[in-house]
Amino acid sequence: MTGFAQAQEDYPNRPIRLVVPFAAGGSTDIVARIIAAKMGEILKQQVIVENRAGAGGNTGAAVVARAAPDGYTVLMGTVATHAINPVLYTKMPYDPVKDFAPVSLLVNVPNVVVVHPSLNVKSVAELIALLKANPGKYEYASSGIGTPLHLSGALFESMADVKMVHVPYKGAGPAMVDLVGGQVKIMFDNLPSAIGHIRKGTIIGLAITTKDRSPAAPDMPTVSESGLPGYETYSWNAIFAPAGTPTAIIDKLAKAGIEAVSSPDVKARLADLSAVSVGSSPAQLADHVKAELAKWGPVVKASGASLDE
Repeated sequence: MTGFAQAQEDYPNRPIRLVVPFAAGGSTDIVARIIAAKMGEILKQQVIVENRAGAGGNTGAAVVARAAPDGYTVLMGTVATHAINPVLYTKMPYDPVKDFAPVSLLVNVPNVVVVHPSLNVKSVAELIALLKANPGKYEYASSGIGTPLHLSGALFESMADVKMVHVPYKGAGPAMVDLVGGQVKIMFDNLPSAIGHIRKGTIIGLAITTKDRSPAAPDMPTVSESGLPGYETYSWNAIFAPAGTPTAIIDKLAKAGIEAVSSPDVKARLADLSAVSVGSSPAQLADHVKAELAKWGPVVKASGASLDE
């Protein structure tokens, strides 16, 4: 047996670095840490989360794209790193398809349309009617230009044929502070970070952006069933390895990831965060990335958003 084949067979024989391309404390980081701990148990090697934030996720993703294809440096990729950024940024430090080997789509995270109570709307239909009657009068907050939350709003504008003013913030946290304070009246946010405010009544959740209702908020309708048929946006987290990583290693990582998100304790913790466990095969993740690139490309272009590296 060659040394290379032996290395694959013994994999993993040292800790694995899971690069999260965003700051600590965000939804991707929280999800990654829950899954990494369980994958470490399954693989009998520590899976260490390393935050490498910058350029909307591009900095961390590029680190993994350039890493040795040995399975010891992998990425927690998202809709931003693998579907939005490739169209949004004029210069990309990696190719989302050619530079990565898909491992597994682990979770989907719904977004939610939320408003300040003073807006006095209780449904998507009422919001659309208000916006149609007042084009360009109302502002909506997002976590930044070209982020999934900004583009969720842009897609809503396009499909509902309404006009709002986009107000980008440096992250979803500051945007939510101003929404709760009433400085802005509308926001598209990840459900995990919004649901506490919705339950307290400080903001109103109008609708979930996924195709199906969320188990975390079963009484809240979807945007699609509330007057915009076909509207669907959500965030997702998936593991990618550098291109050229041996199939045996990819399969071992995928098996561990699927087992992790399927375990009852992890499933329950993710459900508390409003994240839905998936656990796909590498081939299914490859198809998912292609579909997401095709979906978000036109939305990014229509929004007019563009960023340098």
